[in-house]
Amino acid sequence: MKTEEQKKELALTIIERLKQEYPDADCTLDYDDAWKLLVSVRLAAQCTDARVNVVVEGLYAKYPDVAALAAADVDDIEAIVRPCGLGRSKARDISACMKILHEKYNDKVPDDFDALLALPGVGRKSANLIMGDVFGKPAIVTDTHCIRLVNRMGLVDGVREPKKVEMALWKLIPPEEGSDLCHRLVWHGREVCTARTKPHCERCCLSDICAKAGLEKASGSEAAQRRKT
Repeated sequence: MKTEEQKKELALTIIERLKQEYPDADCTLDYDDAWKLLVSVRLAAQCTDARVNVVVEGLYAKYPDVAALAAADVDDIEAIVRPCGLGRSKARDISACMKILHEKYNDKVPDDFDALLALPGVGRKSANLIMGDVFGKPAIVTDTHCIRLVNRMGLVDGVREPKKVEMALWKLIPPEEGSDLCHRLVWHGREVCTARTKPHCERCCLSDICAKAGLEKASGSEAAQRRKT
């Protein structure tokens, strides 16, 4: 198991290599206003970003601003967002959230982390995404890709709870790098270090420093040696 200093060095190397591999990586949810990202990230729970991007086109065509969505009937919202799954709960959260933005924040999204967490349907992952992407503040978004990859790479050791992973990464990653790194981890997790298939270590820019790749390589060598004997 690596020391915290070793993990910090590993984190810096990972950051630089992923910058070279995915220089333009950004959020894969489409939005042109903070409130739209807030809506999209709620819809993205257990749904692909690609589907969310299609569904919200119809939602925003009917309800083009915070005030309109705040005034919308929950049933009407649900009818539009149902393809994203969990339609009822997502519609309720979106409605309640927009009402608060309209009544308390003059249709604006607050730039305070705790204020974001107090909004219906907004958890730490969503709040960090808003803080980093909209307001350019330090953020670490521990989605499923991030959690899977940092465990495989050896930045955390068998930690799966999102908040615990986030807290561990805050100690290792320079604050100004967190948001972009998490976007790059998403891209890398989709293209190379995949969840549903065996990771493509043979074309991974991190294979020589990744804990999982090193273990698999060692295991393969041991197996080959046993076959020889």
